[in-house]
Amino acid sequence: MAEGGPTDEEVVRTAAEAAEGVVFARYKQSAVRDLDVTVSFENDVLDVDVYLNPPADADPDPDRVADDAALAARSAVDDLFASSG
Repeated sequence: MAEGGPTDEEVVRTAAEAAEGVVFARYKQSAVRDLDVTVSFENDVLDVDVYLNPPADADPDPDRVADDAALAARSAVDDLFASSG
């Protein structure tokens, strides 16, 4: 990590919040049975995994929502680094 850049904690928090934001923009929070967003940032490598147990009649497709959430997390971290440097 470059000096003056975001901390590992900021990176993880930013990614997790972005992923959750996508999921809850697509589904009502009360309808989601389970959501697990796992984010790690080690040696400047970001890993994001989104597990989603959606409502029974989920629309849009839950796999697509999980993929979009992970992509949003990565994008948010890219933006975080761009704004800090």
